[in-house]
Amino acid sequence: MADLVVTLPEPELAEAVGDRPGVRLAVWDLQDLPDVVREAEVVVPPYQYAAARFPVLAQVPRLRLVQTLTAGYDDVLPHLPDGVALANAAGVHDASTSELAVALALAALRGIPDYVRDAEHGRWQAQPRRALADRRVLVVGYGGVGRGVAAWMAPFETSITAVASRARSTGPDGVPVHGVDELPALLPRHDVVVLATPLNDATRGMVDAEFLAAMPDGALLVNVARGPVVDTDALLAELKAGRLQAALDVTDPEPLPEGHPLWSAPGVLISPHVGGATSAFFPRAVRMLQAQLDRLSTGAPLRGIVVPNDWSRSLEE
Repeated sequence: MADLVVTLPEPELAEAVGDRPGVRLAVWDLQDLPDVVREAEVVVPPYQYAAARFPVLAQVPRLRLVQTLTAGYDDVLPHLPDGVALANAAGVHDASTSELAVALALAALRGIPDYVRDAEHGRWQAQPRRALADRRVLVVGYGGVGRGVAAWMAPFETSITAVASRARSTGPDGVPVHGVDELPALLPRHDVVVLATPLNDATRGMVDAEFLAAMPDGALLVNVARGPVVDTDALLAELKAGRLQAALDVTDPEPLPEGHPLWSAPGVLISPHVGGATSAFFPRAVRMLQAQLDRLSTGAPLRGIVVPNDWSRSLEE
């Protein structure tokens, strides 16, 4: 039986993944159309700045699986050919994204951005700030990143509540998991709300004016999910009123253009979608790809399948 042809986006990644039984690796960054594209059955797109290249997937005749290096996959879906499976990078970004969520919460609550600005002008302005300790934290979206957020938050003496698409008695870490239908009752009782959901039809615009109005005065919204989960106009209204704070790694629109009112809104801290872009990415991506390719070569079930096809289903049987 011929080896399975898998394309990886850069030679460094191919070298690190190394030879796998039953797999032939090739390098393709979704630009141009090298001869290997005619044989490729699995394509791994580049980690960053690949959205404009996704239409070329339609020109890969034997394509059976797209394996992303990102946790989010909403930008791939419109270009996924019919009958092709899609898997996301399950687990690769959990540590670094949840780490950033906690860092953003700490920075916003403790006023770190104000201190940086004061230091640039040589100003010493001490004032009391809120601690993360004793905050009631609501984690909305309880997959790998959400569970990571809860784990990172726990040592800061916070109380954690989790929300997922449906309720269950507890998550794998013992934290009770509420259903999304319980949000109206939960929001008024929490000081920090962390968004860690995927972007889909159910979550797009979920954080609207009604959602934000249910948060108590002075509460902090942290978004490490996707920008369109939040209604930007509704958030701006709350920020300008001084009622809520926000710490955003993702925005809508994104990249956030120069002059956008979010840049100058009071009480907002913005990072440029860097949750997964850390030194933690590469080794975890390599381990994920090695494990996934080994599953493919042995016929074991794949991880992270978000759009199945007949091939991926056959591995589950």
